[in-house]
Amino acid sequence: MSLRLLLLGFVAGFLATLLFHQSLWYVFNQIGLIPMSRPAWPTDPVPPLGVPSLFSKAFWGGLWGLVFSPFLARLSGQAYWLSWILAGAIALPLVAFFVVPAAKGLDTPPLWPRYLVSMMLNATWGLGTAVFLRLLGARRPTQGASA
Repeated sequence: MSLRLLLLGFVAGFLATLLFHQSLWYVFNQIGLIPMSRPAWPTDPVPPLGVPSLFSKAFWGGLWGLVFSPFLARLSGQAYWLSWILAGAIALPLVAFFVVPAAKGLDTPPLWPRYLVSMMLNATWGLGTAVFLRLLGARRPTQGASA
């Protein structure tokens, strides 16, 4: 696993949150699937540092990109694209709905329809991360080369 790939994974996940995830969030705002009281590209401060919520979301998107990139960037063709979409659609909502609330001592939030919306948003994040990784030059290692 290379430091370059980890950094590219972080940057790709960060950018995918800003552009792909939040753009779909905006569409969902416009059609009423997500209330306008929870806007795309939010600027409300997040404790304890008071950074804008958007940058907190993008930071976590970057961390997910860093985590997945050593495994998924090695794939090619349809497997590459599908694995990123499925990783986003499955892993991220599971953590958001079950791990994060438990870590904060909260109850699991109501699942439907929020879980389906989360799956779509995070699948879009996965696609965006895959796109940015390719645009940033992250390529599948050649045979015999170290990752």
